[in-house]
Amino acid sequence: MESNIELTIRCSFAEELTVDQSVAHNGVCLTVTGTNADGTYTVTAIRETLERSNLGRLQAGSPVNLERSMRMDGRLDGHIVQGHVDTTAECVAVEDADGSTYFTFAYRVSPEMAAQGYVTVEKGSVTVDGVSLTVCDSTEEGFRVAIIPYTRDHTTFGSIAVGSVVNIEFDIIGKYIARLSRFAR
Repeated sequence: MESNIELTIRCSFAEELTVDQSVAHNGVCLTVTGTNADGTYTVTAIRETLERSNLGRLQAGSPVNLERSMRMDGRLDGHIVQGHVDTTAECVAVEDADGSTYFTFAYRVSPEMAAQGYVTVEKGSVTVDGVSLTVCDSTEEGFRVAIIPYTRDHTTFGSIAVGSVVNIEFDIIGKYIARLSRFAR
């Protein structure tokens, strides 16, 4: 695997970006390294990012969820998301739910990872390819989420199928609680 890759992205807000700004790409926070006159911008993903995420699997034209950094004077909608992907998961089931869709994901978790808060909990938050969601079913090595039609139609969930690999960011509050509880013993 290469050490770094550059990604050039075309989107509706590319002309508003400046070098050094952060943008999340499938949940991975990357720094804008160049802006281009053709309505695109460039970012660089390093080896660690490529090993922990699905960005190295992208091909020209692949759909990507994009999200700009939150403004400090803005509203916090959804969960606290940092854009620091923890691992990837594989979609193992997609089920129709009367217009909405259930997606089930499986991931590898070691006892050490679980002790650090790299887990999901029932009704807790998880981020899948940068989309902040509520867990509706949690197991030791996976979880299920329910996606409304709007989310499916306006994110990469429209192209996620059994076998798709997605980026996962576990809940930051859970990770901090797990870390602090190790010191409280």
